[in-house]
Order: sequence, then C-alpha cells, then structure tokens
Amino acid sequence: MTKKLPRDFEYLKDMYEDGYFPNFLVDKVRDLIKNVVLFIEEGDHSKDEIQTAFDQMTLGINGLQEQFEENDSEIETVARESIGDTVDKILSYFNIDIDVEEAIRERDW
Repeated sequence: MTKKLPRDFEYLKDMYEDGYFPNFLVDKVRDLIKNVVLFIEEGDHSKDEIQTAFDQMTLGINGLQEQFEENDSEIETVARESIGDTVDKILSYFNIDIDVEEAIRERDW
C-alpha cells in the first residue's frame, strides 16, 4: 500500500488566512499542488519524474499570475512562502530527496 497524505493536510494555510488572496485563485494553486500529490501517491516514480511533476505545477502557478492581478492580488512574499512551505511539507512527508527551491525552480514569482 502506498503512503497517502492525511485528509486534513493544510494546503496554503497562510494564503487562505489572508484576505488579499481570492480563495477561488488559492483553490487553483491548491489543485495544481494536489495533482502532484496524487502523482506521488501512485508510487513507483523516479526523483526525475517527481521533479517534472513539480515543474508542471510551478508552470501552472506561473500561468495564474495574471488572474491574481486582475483580482487586485499578486503572487508575492506571503504567497511564495505559503507555496514553498506547502511543497516542503509534502516533500518531507513522502521522504522525497528534493530541495524545496529545486522543486519550485520554474517559478517566476
């Protein structure tokens, strides 16, 4: 049986708690992260395959920047730290030997 992230895992806690970030956009970021989690939970993926999934996630988040701006928000310090913290906790939980900065290396925020 493969390891699963607990159902009560808190994604992007600081972004959800900060009214500056519209929840529907934070949900989109969360969903991109959840896609990586589902991929990891399938098990039997190489470190490179997992990194590729994180790269796709990060590119997806990059693509949301305009929507954040259209809603008087942006992916700034609190968002960067919240995304990084969430990714770091996922890497730790699954014992994946990828540094969080490497995992989100494709970011332009």
